[in-house]
Amino acid sequence: MTILAIESSCDDTCAAVLRAGKVLSSVVSSQVEIHGLYGGVVPELASRRHCENIRPVVEAALAAAGTGIDMIEAVCVTRGPGLVGSLLVGVAYAKSLAFARGLPLVGVNHVEGHLMSPRLTNPELKFPFVGLVVSGGHSSLYLVRGWHDYELLGRTIDDAAGEAFDKVARMLALGFPGGPAIEKRAAEGDPGAFKLPRAWLDRDKFDFSFSGLKTAVRSVLERSRTGVEQERDNGFISDLAASFQEAVCEVLVTKTLAAAARCGAGRVALAGGVSCNGYLRQRLRDEAENRAVDCFFVPPRFCTDNAAMIALVGEWLLAAGRIDDLTLNPGSRLPL
Repeated sequence: MTILAIESSCDDTCAAVLRAGKVLSSVVSSQVEIHGLYGGVVPELASRRHCENIRPVVEAALAAAGTGIDMIEAVCVTRGPGLVGSLLVGVAYAKSLAFARGLPLVGVNHVEGHLMSPRLTNPELKFPFVGLVVSGGHSSLYLVRGWHDYELLGRTIDDAAGEAFDKVARMLALGFPGGPAIEKRAAEGDPGAFKLPRAWLDRDKFDFSFSGLKTAVRSVLERSRTGVEQERDNGFISDLAASFQEAVCEVLVTKTLAAAARCGAGRVALAGGVSCNGYLRQRLRDEAENRAVDCFFVPPRFCTDNAAMIALVGEWLLAAGRIDDLTLNPGSRLPL
């Protein structure tokens, strides 16, 4: 079956074509230049740009796949969670296309897309495994027993990891998006330069909290003798960025591997936009190897929001007979 998938949960307009588990094309139109002016995503601007982008992005995905709309046999779309205005654009377009062409329509959970995305390039990833989804809106740990069979082990109780990266990058005047900016600056710094807190919470649970860490970074800045702009050219900002990154990654890696040990899973998978972070990948890879745990990643192009992961989940849902009708509506807080 040849599937067209659409993803518009936040600020990236995405479309992909998948056939028999193989990604034929994956097109992403970013809005970084727009939202970078504000230091974060502005929902109203995001949804308006989706309206402008969605048709040309879908057409570009079809062209890149070497296929036409007449060859598409099903339409899959992200139905949530995410920004409701952004989701509405994708869902409305997918419903219209499915209705006009008489095609099956499948709504897909955005988090499920991220969670299963490692299987796009790692078909050998077997169940069960522990999946860590880390992005601007999510920091969650799941036990994945099989397709559509997930147990939530832990999640953020305040700021998600990606959100914390963005906010700290703004404090350090490093720009948006914060993850790549902090990783680049941290490469020049000492991760042990500042003793920043780790919120372990209850040792028997796997929830995350990064709000206190963000506040600690602000306190270090306020205690410094000079302002951020004056400090940009010496090691202060680099050391602070490295120390912050180390604190986030230590908590993520420690809790992920502890969850795998608790569940008896010999495999862990990392997904979501923050999983592009090379330092996080290396920490998880090293620690997993020390514990004889197999570790799985996806290429950066499938870490951030993309429609290929939506197509992958949609393909399984179609095979399982899970098809939606035209009453499909988005849900900004759609649970997994």
